[in-house]
Parts: sequence; C-alpha cells; structure tokens
Amino acid sequence: MLTQITPFVPCADLDRAIAFYRDRLGFILGFKADNYAFLKRDAAALRLIEVDADVDLTDPKRETSFYIDTTDIEALWAQMAPALADLPQGRVRAPFDQPYGQREFHVFDEDCTLIFFGAPSP
Repeated sequence: MLTQITPFVPCADLDRAIAFYRDRLGFILGFKADNYAFLKRDAAALRLIEVDADVDLTDPKRETSFYIDTTDIEALWAQMAPALADLPQGRVRAPFDQPYGQREFHVFDEDCTLIFFGAPSP
C-alpha cells in the first residue's frame, strides 16, 4: 500500500534550499548528505537534490512544482505569512479560491520551484 509521496526537488545550493524550506516554510531537516537532504513537516516530506552548477534551474523548460494538501489553509497561511513577507514581489500569492473547489496559496522557492498549498474551499 502507498503511504506517502516525497518529491525530489532540484536546487542549485543545498544549504540555501534547506534554509528556505526550514526558515520560511517550517520544514524540519531530517537528514543531509553531500548533495541530498530530506525534510519533513507533519505528514509532508520532500527530498532536496543539489544539481550540477551548469544546470539552469530558472529555465522555464525545467519548471518544477508540487502540491501540498492541508486541512486548514488559513491557519497555515497565518503561520507562514510572516516568514514569507519579505520575499520579492511575485514569489508569493496569498490565499485565493480556485474554480475547482480548492483554496490555495503559492510560493516560489529559491530555485523557481512552485509550491502549491491547498485545502477544499469552505
């Protein structure tokens, strides 16, 4: 039986990516090796993998994204908003309702990975 999915998220600088996910999004570092780290927050987890220096993660053809479901989008937003407030304009989209019945907010990490946080609309 399947129990969880943990995406591999490419990053240009492992330490910088760990700091972003830990300090801005509240993930806890579980393990770190040379070019790999495992982070977790509640039941959500991800695996950061540092890519070679010649890989351009800002190239739109390499766009990566993943979706994290939550039970209380407003409470999660209230927790994360202070740590996200000083990110450059365009990196964060505050909670809004989607036509497919989800309420979401979006965050771009340091390497242009788009992270969706969502819950069913009230």
